[in-house]
Amino acid sequence: MRSLLLPQSLKSKYSMNFPMYYYISFWKKVLPGGSIFLLFLFLGSIGVQAQIHKMERIDSSSVSRSYNLNPVVVTGSGHHQRLKSTATPVRVLSSQEISEQGITTFDGALTRMMPQASMSPNSMGTFLRLNGLGNKYILILINGQKLSGDISNNVDLNRINMSRVKRIEVLDGAASSLYGSDAIAGVINIITDQPTQDMVSITSDSKVSGHGVLTESVSLDIYKDGFGSYTSFSHDQADSYQNNDLEYVKGSDTETQRTIAPYFTGYRSNIFGQKFTYAPTQHLALNAGLDYSCKITDRPETATVPEGSPSGTKAPTGGTDYEMRYKGLRWNVVGIYKFTSRNSLQADFTVDRFRYGKEYDVATNDYAVGDYIQSKKQRMMEGGLKTILGLTSNSTTIVGADWRKDYLTATSGNIDQNVYTLAAYAQHEAKVRVGQGSVSATVGLRLTHHETFNNHLTPKATLMYSLGPVNVRATYSAGFRAPGLDELYYHYYSVNRGKPQISFGNQDLKPEKSHYFSLNAEYRTQQIAVSVTGYLNRINDMVVKQNIDVDATSLAMLRSEFPEMTDAEASKLATYALYQNSDKGDVNGVQLNLSANVTKDLNISANYVYTYARTMSGDEWTTLERSIRHAATIVVNYHHAWRNYGLNVNLNGRLQSKTYYPDYEDAPGYGIWNLNTTHSFNCLKWASFKPSIGIDNIFNKVDRRIDSTNRRYALYSPGRMLVVGVVFKLFVK
Repeated sequence: MRSLLLPQSLKSKYSMNFPMYYYISFWKKVLPGGSIFLLFLFLGSIGVQAQIHKMERIDSSSVSRSYNLNPVVVTGSGHHQRLKSTATPVRVLSSQEISEQGITTFDGALTRMMPQASMSPNSMGTFLRLNGLGNKYILILINGQKLSGDISNNVDLNRINMSRVKRIEVLDGAASSLYGSDAIAGVINIITDQPTQDMVSITSDSKVSGHGVLTESVSLDIYKDGFGSYTSFSHDQADSYQNNDLEYVKGSDTETQRTIAPYFTGYRSNIFGQKFTYAPTQHLALNAGLDYSCKITDRPETATVPEGSPSGTKAPTGGTDYEMRYKGLRWNVVGIYKFTSRNSLQADFTVDRFRYGKEYDVATNDYAVGDYIQSKKQRMMEGGLKTILGLTSNSTTIVGADWRKDYLTATSGNIDQNVYTLAAYAQHEAKVRVGQGSVSATVGLRLTHHETFNNHLTPKATLMYSLGPVNVRATYSAGFRAPGLDELYYHYYSVNRGKPQISFGNQDLKPEKSHYFSLNAEYRTQQIAVSVTGYLNRINDMVVKQNIDVDATSLAMLRSEFPEMTDAEASKLATYALYQNSDKGDVNGVQLNLSANVTKDLNISANYVYTYARTMSGDEWTTLERSIRHAATIVVNYHHAWRNYGLNVNLNGRLQSKTYYPDYEDAPGYGIWNLNTTHSFNCLKWASFKPSIGIDNIFNKVDRRIDSTNRRYALYSPGRMLVVGVVFKLFVK
C-alpha cells in the first residue's frame, strides 16, 4: 500500500516510499532465505484471493468499542489477575487508548498518557525519566524479559515495535524482589499481541505529519490449530529541525552566533520481528521470537564558509562529520506448562545484542565517507525458571530463579568486561475474609548474588483491604542496582571541538539501594475508577560522575594514562570525571487518577502527579536535575457507531510546570493539546479500513529560547502539525 500523502521532504537519502518494499528488501538483504519467504508471500496472496468467498467478519471491534476500567495485568504481582485485585497499583496503557490518541511511538505513549514520565530526546537516544529518576533506575521489559542496550545512559526506544504492543503496564517504585537490579524508579512492561483465533490477517498502518515524520508498519499473522506465526516490519523516520538558529558564544550570556545544531535530531529506524507459537495441548505452550532493529541519525553536516563571503565570516557551528548508527538483535524462547489453571511452570531464555558507533558522511583527515567506527557493543544473556502455584483457593505462591550475564566492549572507554548475576526469589500472596470485606497480604524476598558485589536481599510486603469497590493498599519494597560495567571500568578519553574529555570508572563502588513506601486508596467499578497514591522513595549510595579539578600532579597522571593527549589539549584540561558513591536521593510524590465512562460513548480520564525529587551531595540538598514538580494529562474520548461506520474523536493534553536544571536556567512549563479523529469502515466482511486525521499541538506551543547546549529544554515540539494516517486490515478465516 502506497504511503498516504507522502511529502517530498521525506524522500531523503534514507527514506523509501513503499512499506512492502522495506519489508521485501530487508528479507533479501538480511536473511539468506529471503527468496523463500517472498515465494511464501506470493503463494499466500494467491491463497487469500482464492478464499475470499469463505471470508466472514472477525474483527467487529473495528467499528464498535468498549472501555475496560478493570483489565487483566501481570506486572504488579508476577501473575495474571484483574487490576482491581492486584495488591500493588499498576497503570495500564492499552493499545486501544494509544491508537485512539494517534500515537505511534513509545515515548509518545508515555508522555501523553502518564504525567510521571518525561523524555529528553537527543542524538544519543532518549533520556527517560520516571517519578523523578532517570534511565538507569527504570527497568524496561518486553513480555517480562529485560530490554538491554543504551547509549551513554540514553535508552534507544526506537527498538520497541509499537505495532505489536497490546498494552503497556507501568509499576511505580522499587520492584527488585521480583525483577532484580535496576527496578528502583519503576518497571515498564510491554506486553505484545498475538491473535489466537484460527485466521490469517494482513495489516498495513501508515501515518505521516510535518517535519518528515513517517511511521509505517506491515504485519502478517497466521494462526491455525494451535500454531501461530506473527511477522512484522515497521519503519519510523523524522527530519532534524530547529526552533532557533542562534546559540550563545561560549563564555558569554549575551553574544550569539549562528548554529545549525538541531533542536531535535532526525533519524531513520527499521524493525523486523518474527514470532512463532505452538500449543499442542491445553497444558503446553511454546513460543520463540526474534527482533532485529537498525537506526541511523540524520544530522546536518559540518558547515564551511561559502566562497566569496566577506572577510571574517564564520561558518555556523553545530554540524557533524558523522552519523550515529545503532543495531540491535534480540531473540528469546519461552515454554509454559500448565498443570492446572492455577499451577504452572515457565522457563525462558533471552539473548539481547546491541551496538552503536559512528558512520562518517564527511571525509576527514582520518576517515573516508562510509567508514564505520564502533563505539560500544553490549550483549546480555538471561535465563529464568518460575513456578506459579495455587496451593489453596485463596493464595498464590511464586518461586523462581534466574541467571544473567552482561558483556560490554567499548573502544572509546577501553573496556572489554563481563559480569554474571544469580538470583532466587519467592513470593506468597494470600487473601482472607474480614467481615464484609477481605484482606490480601503479599510478602516476597529475593536473594541476588552478583559476581562483583556478592549477596544482597531485597524484600517486599504489601497489604490490601477491599470492601466492595473500595481498595486500600500499603506497600513497602526494597530496590537494588549494581553499578554498570561502564561505571566500574571506564577508561575514557576523547576530544570534542578541541577540548579533551576524560572519565574513569571506579571498582570500589557500592551498589545503590532504595526503600520505597506507598499508600493507595481506590474506588473502582466498570463506570468509574478513582485513586490517590502517596509515596516516598529513599535511595542510598547513588552513583554519580563527579568532576575533579586538575592540578599539576593529577595532570601528570592523566598524561601518563592517555599518552595520545597533546600539549594543546592538556592546556585546556580543567577537570576530569570519576564515578563515585556520593549522593542520596529523596523522592516524595502524590498521584491522582480518574477515569470514567460518562456515557456509553464518552470516556474521560485525568491524571495528576506531584513530584519532589532531591539529591544530596555532602551536606547540601539540591533539586534533582530534569525533575518536574507538577504534571497532568487529560483525555476526552468520544466514540459512536452507525451500522458499518464508527467515529472516534480524542482530545488529549499534557500540562506541566517548569523543569529544573540546577545551576542553569530552568525550562518553562507548558500545556500542549492534541486532537485525533479516527473513522472506521466495515463495508466488507473480509476487510476493515481506518483513516485518521488530527492536529498535534493545537495551540502551537514552541520553546524558542537560546541555549548554549541545546539540551536544557522540556518541550521539544516544532509547533502545530497536521497528522494523517490510515490502517487497512484484511483477514481470512
